[in-house]
Amino acid sequence: MIKAYLFDFDGTLVDSMPNYVYSMLRILDENGIKYDDDIVKIITPLGLYATADYYIELGVKKTREEIIMQMKEYMYEEYLYNIPAKENVIGVLKNLKENGAKLSVLTASPHVTLDPCLKRLGIFDLFDNVWSCDDFSTTKADPQIYVKAAEKIGEKVEDILFLDDNYNADVTAKKAGMQVCGVYDESSKDYVDEIKTATDYYIYNFAELLV
Repeated sequence: MIKAYLFDFDGTLVDSMPNYVYSMLRILDENGIKYDDDIVKIITPLGLYATADYYIELGVKKTREEIIMQMKEYMYEEYLYNIPAKENVIGVLKNLKENGAKLSVLTASPHVTLDPCLKRLGIFDLFDNVWSCDDFSTTKADPQIYVKAAEKIGEKVEDILFLDDNYNADVTAKKAGMQVCGVYDESSKDYVDEIKTATDYYIYNFAELLV
């Protein structure tokens, strides 16, 4: 039985991945850093701090703080004014909330972009918890972040459904013991089969959660 839902943000609740990817890769491009085709799959679950560390390993000649400041600058305006919720997300969240489900967010995005975006869309108050990875001082590549989230939600790990469009995050949440639902996003379309294999459920549209 699903007692609580734990949602990713980028690419799951909101259609932000094109902007997120552009902002992240822009920094590598501006610094002349070469990267592999799976770069988005690697960095999406990391959060800004771990992504900055990874960029330094790749050869970006900036401090961690300088890289993070640049990331936030590139992303902020779009999240504040333009990025939309994905299709049927708002209606489904309201339905789940009305039926007594516990709703929480766990994302690699920082609060500086996360909170204003959810508030603009009118869904911030639907969530019992809105967490950035920064709140746990670790990343979604660490199984313990899901265990700690479950403790804060007040439910057993296995009674929570985690939803994410990223393969690596889905696999890690599954290792932690959560039920996992993969979510389709254009940015991860090349990994649909892999995600389906690794998860308990897969949805192309949020309306499928109510079926």
